[in-house]
Amino acid sequence: MAKSPLAPAQFPTLPNVAGVRFGTLAAGIKYQNRSDVMLAELAPGTSIAGVFTQSATRSAAVLDCQKKLGLPAAEGAAILVNSGNANAFTGHRGMASVEALSKALADQLKLSETRVFTASTGVIGEPLPHEKISTRMPELIADLDAEGIAMAAQAIMTTDTYPKGASAQVETPSGPVNIVGIAKGSGMIAPDMATMLAYIFTDAQIEQAELQGLLSLLNEVTFNAITVDSDTSTSDTLILAATGASGHRVSAQNLAFVEGLHQVMRDLAHQVVRDGEGARKFVEVRLTGAANDQDAKQHAKAIANSPLVKTALAGEDPNWGRIVMALGKSGAAAERDLIKIWLGDILVAEQGWVAASYSEERGAAYMKNAELVIAVDLGMGNGAATVWTCDLTHDYISINADYRS
Repeated sequence: MAKSPLAPAQFPTLPNVAGVRFGTLAAGIKYQNRSDVMLAELAPGTSIAGVFTQSATRSAAVLDCQKKLGLPAAEGAAILVNSGNANAFTGHRGMASVEALSKALADQLKLSETRVFTASTGVIGEPLPHEKISTRMPELIADLDAEGIAMAAQAIMTTDTYPKGASAQVETPSGPVNIVGIAKGSGMIAPDMATMLAYIFTDAQIEQAELQGLLSLLNEVTFNAITVDSDTSTSDTLILAATGASGHRVSAQNLAFVEGLHQVMRDLAHQVVRDGEGARKFVEVRLTGAANDQDAKQHAKAIANSPLVKTALAGEDPNWGRIVMALGKSGAAAERDLIKIWLGDILVAEQGWVAASYSEERGAAYMKNAELVIAVDLGMGNGAATVWTCDLTHDYISINADYRS
């Protein structure tokens, strides 16, 4: 599959995070001749926070991870991920696979099973052949390497066209800490309290409850503010692990740490949109002047998820009437004559009508850009939200029509 035209030039050079090692394995779950299993081994005392899909049909791995969050964390921990099979909607066999993998890995690493966090991504409804992983645990563990994060990012990919990584180094009062993250995601992207799969690691020292609160807060303005196709996965998982191995303690009041974490999460979220299946446009939808922030996000997502808006973006058509349509159907408060709409810095509509200064030629020229901004002010209050999306092209249909082939 060709690399997305919106992709970064290359995978970033990520610093090592003390207390984390990565291993990969080509288990042949679905894909041949490529790594499809990732293991992250975490140092004793690692704090782990997570947010997950709210899908009513969420996978066995998600349900298992949710039960384990917040349990005693004195010993080490491990994260095990496979691609190619979602292990979702597979009945009792789904949980049996999770339990088998957790036990096999816990036994090898001398951990409690409650400290093993699994995830699966890929085709829904097919039993996971977990024996292909569990019987090769020694091989996977032998591959553990503090510098293995780039290979880990590749192993968790499905229809992604490139591996996704981001990092930040933060100065704290007691010294520097590193934050690094990897993610996968390309389609079935409209997270509901989570993302596709994303794993973030820091060597900062922070209590689990505080880490959880910080992750949940920042998730709302990063991973929970993106959409490719309005479909929420059964497997969405975002985990943040703080090893504490740097010896430098941080808190949610440490603004530099919060901003560094926000930067990494936003970068990864944007990369997921840039790798949207078939995407050719990266689009920011800015909504201001709403009655409240919730209304603003509801309007912004209505625009970002509209197939008519997204196909107009793909066709480079400045069809701003579709933005009007999306605002009207969103269910949030709006008054026609107060609405203003811009494409970039071009005022398109105001006072319930096309702006006097607008020309179709300027609009059409702007739409040829690879990165676009749709801005709307509702003129009703101080509510604001930003959502990121992409266009909807013929390639999206081709990729998903052949997904199981």
